[in-house]
Amino acid sequence: MSQPAVSPALFGLHGRVAVVIGGTGALGTRLSAALAAAGAHVVVVGRTVAKGQQALDTLAAIPGTDARCSFEPCDASNRSELRDLADRVLASHGHVDVLVNGAGVNSATPFLDISDEELDRVVATNLLSVVRSCQEFGRHLVGRATSEGTGASIINIGSESGLTPLSQVFTYSMTKAAVHNLTRNLAREWGPLGIRCNVLVPGFFPAEQNRAILSAQRTESILSHTPMGRFGDPRDLEGAVLLLAADAGRFITGSELVVDGGFSAMTI
Repeated sequence: MSQPAVSPALFGLHGRVAVVIGGTGALGTRLSAALAAAGAHVVVVGRTVAKGQQALDTLAAIPGTDARCSFEPCDASNRSELRDLADRVLASHGHVDVLVNGAGVNSATPFLDISDEELDRVVATNLLSVVRSCQEFGRHLVGRATSEGTGASIINIGSESGLTPLSQVFTYSMTKAAVHNLTRNLAREWGPLGIRCNVLVPGFFPAEQNRAILSAQRTESILSHTPMGRFGDPRDLEGAVLLLAADAGRFITGSELVVDGGFSAMTI
């Protein structure tokens, strides 16, 4: 038996290019930082230049990451903008090795009050952006894998509500469940090419999109159902995203990697 190849190189991403869609939020910026610190050049993607600059400023304060980060504006719900984004990234960097799809919005509207406008907005941002991103970047990933035998990693950001229904987030839950299903299907389709597709499933991480529904009562309910007794911190996702992005996870595909402090393990 050969000696186990356990080394920092297993989690290294030197020479690789990672695209983080939805990279200007708190979680997306932290994922970008982890990927950059591991050696990747990270293309942070968001809707507005102002938030993109804020993300780059945050990354610049983390030693070893600023020189390997850039920003590209894109509305990920718009196919033509995604296609242009893919073209720009490939023109600048030549290839993409890691694709993180993390654009998302939330809503706490009661089911019977959900409007068509809200439904269209949440579905477009949370689901169709992932579908279209996987198509537009997937054309490159599949073509490169076919011609060069070079694999890649797609990491779609899921949700606890994609695993089991959670109250107050009907539309969000529906879209995230679809993202989980899409990811497993892509893992089946592209696995033979060495393109891995997984879902990173954060538990409850207070962020801009969900603070409005974190009332005192809901907070108490969540924390009492979480064995570790706290909300997630963006840093808690660093190891998970590196496992899925790097060679350490080379045989992991079609999986849902849950980072939730034990929330999904609780029953009564």
